[in-house]
Amino acid sequence: MQVTTKTVIPHSSEECRHSIRAVHDAMYVLGGKWKISIVACLLFGAKRYSDILREVEGISGKMLSRELKEMEVNFLVKRTVGKSQPVMVSYELTEYGESVKPVIATLANWGQIHRQCVAKR
Repeated sequence: MQVTTKTVIPHSSEECRHSIRAVHDAMYVLGGKWKISIVACLLFGAKRYSDILREVEGISGKMLSRELKEMEVNFLVKRTVGKSQPVMVSYELTEYGESVKPVIATLANWGQIHRQCVAKR
């Protein structure tokens, strides 16, 4: 494990509160066990409900429906109902949802590093 030197960033209490508030806002939208996994799945393109259910291992159908509805309300996901029979519903990230991509990439990178760190112990 690589040891790094901590850098202290000068800040005021108000700046700290503002930063914490912003993190709370982000976690309100992305928090929970499944939302980040769903976003990560949809970063690869539009998918049908059944594809997301299969690719996000462990999520129940009821929970996926609930999470997708919340993500739609928060402008992260767009739901498209096809005109064919049987009806095909697909989900994709909105442009706003795509803005989370760098956060997911950083989180995935950290997760790989963490997994290696834990595996070494």
